[in-house]
Amino acid sequence: MKKYFYLFQCTLVAALGGLLFGFDTAVISGAEEKLQSLWELSNFWHGFTTASALIGTIVGSLIAGKPADRFGRRTTLFGIAFLYLFSALGSALAWDWYSFVLFRLMGGIGVGGASVVSPLYIAETSPANIRGRLVALVQFNIVFGILLAYLSNFFIDALKLGEVEWRWMFGVEAFPAFLFFLLLLLTPRSPRWLVTQNHHEEAEEVLLKLGNSKEQTATELAAIEQSLKMDQHRLEEPFFQKVYAQPIFLAIAIAAFNQLSGINAILYYSKRIFVMAGAGDSAALLNSVGIGIVNLLFTSLAIFVIDYIGRKKLMIVGSIGYILSLSITAWAFLQFDSGEQAEGVGSLIVLGSLMLFIAAHAFGQGAVIWVFISEIFPNRVRARGQALGSFTHWVMAAVISWTFPLFADLTGGYIFAFYALMMVFQLIWVIFYMPETKGVPLEEIQKRLGIE
Repeated sequence: MKKYFYLFQCTLVAALGGLLFGFDTAVISGAEEKLQSLWELSNFWHGFTTASALIGTIVGSLIAGKPADRFGRRTTLFGIAFLYLFSALGSALAWDWYSFVLFRLMGGIGVGGASVVSPLYIAETSPANIRGRLVALVQFNIVFGILLAYLSNFFIDALKLGEVEWRWMFGVEAFPAFLFFLLLLLTPRSPRWLVTQNHHEEAEEVLLKLGNSKEQTATELAAIEQSLKMDQHRLEEPFFQKVYAQPIFLAIAIAAFNQLSGINAILYYSKRIFVMAGAGDSAALLNSVGIGIVNLLFTSLAIFVIDYIGRKKLMIVGSIGYILSLSITAWAFLQFDSGEQAEGVGSLIVLGSLMLFIAAHAFGQGAVIWVFISEIFPNRVRARGQALGSFTHWVMAAVISWTFPLFADLTGGYIFAFYALMMVFQLIWVIFYMPETKGVPLEEIQKRLGIE
């Protein structure tokens, strides 16, 4: 594996976009109640404020594909790093609700862009036999970023900084954002993107530097050129056409199901959910840290096995775990809704079931989604396909995060029961419709999906 050292280095740098992705989306969990009180927000506007970054992710996922195709994957990542930095500083220094929402929207654009470009860049620089593990490093860093956000919130809360506490929670993101920007200077441009721009010599140099032999490089360049078919297909060709119907359906389905599990509601409102179940404020923050640790451990396990047992089996195991954990959570809130949960029994059941939920997510959907979407589209439309999957993901995330406070105020039980039902549908989709992409070269996957 020594020959892949430079490849691993480039992968880790690109995956830092995922770390900031995770940190940015989860950091608000420690401050959302303070922000509601500070600006006296109704549940509707509180949900909007919490989901404001997610609205930005919809924009980011929509627009990231075009600059990624025109200017390159690495250049687009530079812009994303700048957005993260500007958003972190702006959110920390926000002077009113409007400015806070504006800066959170900007950070969301960065997150949406990273969800498209980071896995895209890694997929296009990785050999087929280890591509799943390398692209899954984006998810590992997302999860690591979530854990860092929970830990950061916990320690900042322990400092008792008073009125400026929430500002520090958002501001600390500026440090990793600046580091991400600097480290991108050390990475090459995507060889597949270089071929689309007719920079064949540079593409060859990059492939050799990434650990390929001269023979492997020649074979891969020929396969890339054949798949692009530049004389018959232009990068500007229509995306929504019959030939791409199957990968489009697969990308939309996996992205929608990812959020219909309720994952973003749990990540954004973890503290509130534990308080609803009877935990105190400090215990709720500590429980959130526990969720982050479980998330990281099971993501690591999934990354280790994803190229051995495949994407589909991980999704089946994760779906079953979702159904069990969400059903238990729904039962706990309905069973102890009279207030008995405050005595501790309901709180422990909810904590245990949500730990199971996070483990199921990390081992299944969390590890698979960005790998799978980055694999199923042909080279000439991969950026737009990745953007479609990310767009679907973030639209659903915004809807789930915005509506959760409204439904949770009525009863936590029914909303979790709804999420459980959606995961039954996901299991059916995985078993009957989802193809396996383990170990298959990108150019071969498009043939299997009937794309020539």
